[in-house]
Amino acid sequence: MPHIEAGDVAWVLVCTVLVLLMTIPGLALFYAGMVRKKNMLAIMMQSFSLCAAMTVVWMVAGYSLAFGNGNAWIGDFSRLFLNGLADGWDQPFTLGAGTPNAQPTTIPESVFIMFQMAFAIITPAVVTGSCADRMKFSAMLVFFTLWSLLIYAPLAHWVWSPNGWLAVMGVADFAGGTVVEINCGVTGLVCALVLGKRLGYGQENMAPYNLTYAVIGACLLWVGWMGFNSGGALGANGRAGMAVLVTQIAAAGATMSWTFAEWYLRGKPSVLGAISGAVAGLVAITPAAGFVLPGPALAIGLVAGAVCFWTSTTVKGWLGYDDSLDAFGVHGIGGIVGTLATGWFAFGPLTATKEAPAGVTIGGLQLLGVQGLAVAATIAFCGIGTWILLKVTDAVVGLRVSRDEEREGLDIVLHGEQVF
Repeated sequence: MPHIEAGDVAWVLVCTVLVLLMTIPGLALFYAGMVRKKNMLAIMMQSFSLCAAMTVVWMVAGYSLAFGNGNAWIGDFSRLFLNGLADGWDQPFTLGAGTPNAQPTTIPESVFIMFQMAFAIITPAVVTGSCADRMKFSAMLVFFTLWSLLIYAPLAHWVWSPNGWLAVMGVADFAGGTVVEINCGVTGLVCALVLGKRLGYGQENMAPYNLTYAVIGACLLWVGWMGFNSGGALGANGRAGMAVLVTQIAAAGATMSWTFAEWYLRGKPSVLGAISGAVAGLVAITPAAGFVLPGPALAIGLVAGAVCFWTSTTVKGWLGYDDSLDAFGVHGIGGIVGTLATGWFAFGPLTATKEAPAGVTIGGLQLLGVQGLAVAATIAFCGIGTWILLKVTDAVVGLRVSRDEEREGLDIVLHGEQVF
C-alpha cells in the first residue's frame, strides 16, 4: 500500500513555491523591465491579478476539468470547488483513481492541487507579454478566465491525466512543453494578431525602460524553473535530481548560443539577448527534463537559443507581427523544439519500472511521431480556440484601449497610478 513520504511532500511543496515565485515576482519584474515606463505597473498588475484570479478559477472548476477522470478529452464536474478533498485529505493521492491507468503517489492531493495550480497561474501570465501596452484590464480578466477553463484545462487533461488521449498514446511532456509553452506561445501569437500592432510599432523607440528589473526577473525565473521542471517527479528522487541538472545545463547552453549568435550578427552581445536566451533554454528543456541525460540537454539548449533568437528577430521582422515581448518566439518555438527533441533523446531507464525495466518512454521514431502529433494538436486547438475566445471577449467588453489611452499609457488610464 502506498503511504505518504515526508521527503516527497517537502520537495513538491518547495517546487510549488518556486513555480509560484516565477510569476510573482519573477515574471512580473521580467516583463516590467521590458516595456516602456508608462506601462510598467499595468504589466505587473496583470501578473499579480492573474495569480489571484487563476487561483479562484482553478479551485472552482479548473482542477476538476483538468484532472477529473472524465473522458479522453476533458475531465468532469466531480471536483468542482475541490469537492471531496476532505475525504482522505491526509492520505496518499492516486491520480485517475478507479481507472485502468491510475497513478499512485506518495503525496496528499492538496499538494498535487497546489503544484498544478502554480502552472495554471504562470501560463496565462506568460501570454500577457504578447499583448502588452494595449489590452484592456477587463478584457484580460474575462479572456483568461474563459481560456483557463476551455483551453488550458482540457489540454492539461489530454497530456497529464492518465485518461487523456495523448497520455494514453504515450506522449512525453514532463513539465509542460505542450500544456504550458506551446500553448502560451501560440495563444500569444493569436492575441498579437487579433489585437494588432502597438501604436508606433516599427517607427517609435520601444526599447525596454529598465533592464535591471528584467535581469532580476530572469534570475528568479531561472532559479524557479528548477522547481518547475523537477516537481513533475512528484517526489525527492533520482529523476527529480536529473531534471534539476539538465535544466541548468540547457539554460546555460541556450544563453551562450543566443549570446554568440547576436554577437556575431549584430556586433555586440546584449543583456536582453542573454536573458532571453536563458529563458529559451529553460522553455526547451521543460518537456524533456525528466526524460533526457545531460548531453542531449546541452544540445537542446544550444539549438533552442539559436532558433529562438532567429525567430524573435528575423522571422518576426519578416512576418511583421507585434508579439511585444516574444512569447511566441521564445515560448512557442522553444516548446516545439524541446517537445520534438524529447521524442528522439528520451532515455528509457529514467522511466523504468518493475514491469518495464528498459523504460516506459524510449526515444525513437515511434515516440517522435507521438510528439509531433502532440505539437500539431496543441497548435490547432490553442490557435482556433484562442481566436474564438478573443472574439467573444471583444463582443462583451472590447479588447483594446483607445488610441489616446494607449498613447497616455496604461498605468494612468487603467489604474490611476504611474512610476516617476
